[in-house]
Amino acid sequence: MATWRRDGRLTGSQRLLCAGLAGAFSLSVTAPLELATVLAQVGMVRGHTQGLWAAGRQVWLTEGPRALWKGNGVACLRLFPCSMVQLTAYRKFVVLFMDDLGHISQWSSIVAGSLAGMVSMIVTYPTDLIKTRLIVQNMLDPSYRGLIHAFSTIYHQEGFLALYRGVSLSVLGAVPFSAGSLLVYMNLEKIWNGPRDRFSHLQNFANGCMAAAVSQTLSFPFDTVKRKMQAQSPYLPYCGGVDVHFTGAVDCFRQIVKTHGALGLWSGLTANLLKVVPYFGVMFSMFEFCKRIFLYQNGYILSPLTYKLTPGVDQSLKPQELRELKKFFKHRKLE
Repeated sequence: MATWRRDGRLTGSQRLLCAGLAGAFSLSVTAPLELATVLAQVGMVRGHTQGLWAAGRQVWLTEGPRALWKGNGVACLRLFPCSMVQLTAYRKFVVLFMDDLGHISQWSSIVAGSLAGMVSMIVTYPTDLIKTRLIVQNMLDPSYRGLIHAFSTIYHQEGFLALYRGVSLSVLGAVPFSAGSLLVYMNLEKIWNGPRDRFSHLQNFANGCMAAAVSQTLSFPFDTVKRKMQAQSPYLPYCGGVDVHFTGAVDCFRQIVKTHGALGLWSGLTANLLKVVPYFGVMFSMFEFCKRIFLYQNGYILSPLTYKLTPGVDQSLKPQELRELKKFFKHRKLE
């Protein structure tokens, strides 16, 4: 059994800010790989026989170096509302799955996380579609000038439901994604030949990377079809650059297999897997750095560069309680 806990030395807003900044920084670092993944999924780089790096070089030469970060601004902006919705939903699901002693199993924790991710994905899905549209457009002759303009243009040209085109694929893809995560976490003790509660930080980092790689590989065909549905539009040049013509999700699966074979459903997987390690590495490092800054600001540690605890400070106190205690002793000292 595992107990759901969080560091009580940080406030809710501080935890959210840590997660948001870490996510935005890691997204920005791996944005070129995300661009290559989406372009390969849509089918815009299939003609480049040299592969992934040639596609990135082609974008650089034709649209400029800034084009490698197309859509990254929207991806970063959606992190905060997405994190807020996901955190709120996760707490609700965790309470629902907890037993009478306040414990939750590893399996239930993964299910709760998957359901929370699904809720946040549905709520913020239009921004994901807009990110795809911004990636596939040419920056030298853009159809959309930004998030607001894209939202308004798609709404007026294609209708409100167009903003949720492909959302069913995200819901269906959550099933193999959760199954992959569960498969990895159920076999961690066999993989490392030791108890889970004795894993080092490096082992936990490797566990996260393995779970992400397996779950994303299993759910990638659904993500590929989703990207094609998001990009396809009669109002965009070349219908958004999609390499197959289809009338719906099922027909899109059929046309991909018919045109490119079954492996066409995993087009872009290499770039997607290449970003797993740097993405999680940067995210965890940035999160810990932001966490140390807030712990230092709250008075729990001596420096933001180390986790050395402040002498005489009760680490079990919450930030508000510690502030009130400091005010109390300061007031007594003045008297």
